[in-house]
Amino acid sequence: MIVTRFAPSPTGKPHVGNIRTAVFSYLWAKHNKGKFLLRIEDTDRARFVPEAVKYIEEALSWLGISYDDEMVYQSERKEVHKEYAEKLVKEGKAYKCFCTKERLEKLRGEQEKNKRPPGYDGKCRNLSNSELDKLEKERKSYVIRFKMPDTGKAVWDDGIRGKMEIDYAVSDDQVILKADGYPTYHLASIVDDHEAGVTDVIRGEEWISSTPKHVAIHKALGFRHPKYSHMPHIIGPDKKKLSKRHGDTAIMDYRDKGYLPESMLNFLALLGWNDGTEKELFSHDELVASFDLVRVGKAPAVFDLSKLNWLNGQYIRETNTKKLKKEIETLYPKADIVKLDNFERILEVEKSRLATLEDITKDTDYFVKLPKYESKLLVFKKSTKENTKKGLRAAYEKLSSEKWEDDVEKLSNILAVVVEDTGLSNGDIFWPVRVALSGKENSPSPAELLWVFGKDESLRRLRKALRKF
Repeated sequence: MIVTRFAPSPTGKPHVGNIRTAVFSYLWAKHNKGKFLLRIEDTDRARFVPEAVKYIEEALSWLGISYDDEMVYQSERKEVHKEYAEKLVKEGKAYKCFCTKERLEKLRGEQEKNKRPPGYDGKCRNLSNSELDKLEKERKSYVIRFKMPDTGKAVWDDGIRGKMEIDYAVSDDQVILKADGYPTYHLASIVDDHEAGVTDVIRGEEWISSTPKHVAIHKALGFRHPKYSHMPHIIGPDKKKLSKRHGDTAIMDYRDKGYLPESMLNFLALLGWNDGTEKELFSHDELVASFDLVRVGKAPAVFDLSKLNWLNGQYIRETNTKKLKKEIETLYPKADIVKLDNFERILEVEKSRLATLEDITKDTDYFVKLPKYESKLLVFKKSTKENTKKGLRAAYEKLSSEKWEDDVEKLSNILAVVVEDTGLSNGDIFWPVRVALSGKENSPSPAELLWVFGKDESLRRLRKALRKF
């Protein structure tokens, strides 16, 4: 059975990049009818943010991603990790390092100055027993470092990149247990993956350089390493590293901006993956059924906000208006437009024009109060002032005298009858009626606006427009 995991560090609000890792891991597990686990890697106590766990769970829940079994806090397994570290020391596969922070900083500075690769120089790697005893008495504090092989290669079959080989020699002796007794990622993740039965680790390509260490530690502990799959980076449209200017913000900020979880899940899945067709709109179940690591590319994935907006607009159109209304009222309770009695009708005619739910609160003041506009806007580019005035007057009189139809199509038919009766053009009737109601060049159709405002408000706005002549 395929078992994957999402193992974030709780250092703040999760962003696009790490949540995409969760999406890929989840889809791969569920595609194979396996398990998806959640582990909180909180052993770096200096950077631990307690609220971050809530943010992580909130983000997964919003996207419709559920994890199996109970969430694991890595810090609660501190003693288990320590036992494994000490076992490696006893077997001569790891060692105690007494180097001070000052020495390591000096070493790093010298390496930078001489343009040498940064890394530990192995000073404590071959200390004698007497030297170890002396240092323990003098300094007491130490870390445990894993003893990397001097020769050989780490070889693994990457789920995305195929066969990969990296010399062990390029990796230094990594700290696996810190002086405070907490393990580092390099030991804890390996032990926890093994004991949880994780079969597949999906992570960013920045971890490729660490894979030799992980392969070596697995081997030293007698474990079989999981299948590694290294995803491509996410970049902006300018081909540069993803940053806030491109959209690399906390994932839940997208909810607050009015993006639907269905479109966000769809978008994140497409950041590096496709099903081999031109299809771009996938439901949750379709993603699970279609997702395959073989279809994940090696090239960087472009975070295109315009594509996200397009996807979101598609999902908004397909979503029930009552459901959208409830979501908008929750997200933007102070917006004037949501307080209107006819808000559901407004949303019904506007939803096809929205890229995000937040858009309904922008440039829609004309629904809340009488619009301000110049009289020349009432005149269609192919019409005249005289025909516009005549058409607007005829539309007003027809709408005043006719039985009001609470139906968009029937209201549109009334305006069509005005066109036929007057011998004027659509531009002489439909355009000025729409501008009179909205005060804008671009808005829903005049019939839709008549349906939204109702008879009294519609006639009031038409009278105001006529007075402009």
